[in-house]
Amino acid sequence: MTEHANHKSEIVNPKHLAFFERYLTVWVFLCMVVGVAFGKLAPQFTASLSKLQFAQGSHVNAPIAVLIWLMIYPMMLKVDFSAISGVTKRPKGLAVTLFINWLVKPFSMALLGWLFMQHVFSAWISPELAKEYTAGLIILAAAPCTAMVFVWSYLTNGDPVYTLVQVAVNDLIMLVAFAPIVMLLCGVANVVVPSKVLITSVVVFIVIPLTAGWLTRTMLLKSHGKDWFETKFLPKFQPVTIFALLLTLVLIFAFQAENLTTRWLAVLLLAVPIVIQVYFNSTLAYLLMRKLRVPHNVASPGALIGASNFFELAVAVAITLFGAGSGAALATVVGVLVEVPVMLSVCKICNQSRGWYQSRLNS
Repeated sequence: MTEHANHKSEIVNPKHLAFFERYLTVWVFLCMVVGVAFGKLAPQFTASLSKLQFAQGSHVNAPIAVLIWLMIYPMMLKVDFSAISGVTKRPKGLAVTLFINWLVKPFSMALLGWLFMQHVFSAWISPELAKEYTAGLIILAAAPCTAMVFVWSYLTNGDPVYTLVQVAVNDLIMLVAFAPIVMLLCGVANVVVPSKVLITSVVVFIVIPLTAGWLTRTMLLKSHGKDWFETKFLPKFQPVTIFALLLTLVLIFAFQAENLTTRWLAVLLLAVPIVIQVYFNSTLAYLLMRKLRVPHNVASPGALIGASNFFELAVAVAITLFGAGSGAALATVVGVLVEVPVMLSVCKICNQSRGWYQSRLNS
């Protein structure tokens, strides 16, 4: 079966969001306020939380990892892993995703970072800080989205199996390509991206929740049947993903409260290339998918993967290489601040343009 033919079977109605999910951008802003306030009012407790790691030197924060599990696990429960082999019959969407993530995204961000940080905004940024900000932006863009893309896929009625494959392939490539790309684009020969941070992040944020979801689904389908699993068990997890996302943001903003409050101008300046990059890459991926007649439930999450970032890994790597108070670390945190509301707007655009997108597939 071709990709063109497959689009007829996809769900064409956009996800009907509850009140809480519909105003997620508002809750994200409130999370920033709460997180920063928490970081400023309880600095010692916040510092203690930020030091909780899965392994010494891994720089993978344990509380955030647990919350990431709570985000991914409910979505992994819905994935029919036996259907993964069918993705090989529809390779175009995956090809576009990989093209955007590895040949467009990191290089376009390096260009935007250099242009804005070292030239357009040079009157407000010292040359040394400009280099650190540029490095942070590159680190952010060189790590394709993993955990959060399942949330974006859900909000656009994306194909969960295809989304899983897109993420899995990106993770495999990231293991060998992330460090060389960061070193090449940062232009610093002695910068070494710690492999332990990269490998631990992939295992903690992807492998563990993925395995847990597969085991739970397999056991419960055998013991209780598909009807009970889909009508009784799965609905219990519906609010878990959103609440875990918000708590994750509270913690990240709390950990970086000092940077966000003392360097607010830099936050605004860093947001400019990040926002441009998100809309540029998502638009390019979406248009390429449409031109190639890729089904909408593959194109939407594919465009979102190409635009968003693995910010948990980016923050950890930037802190490891440049320090928690560095410009590079701040740049990755601004990526977190910008990503959620901007990505929600991209989700909305994908849903609202579904009819326009389908018109080419139906022609």
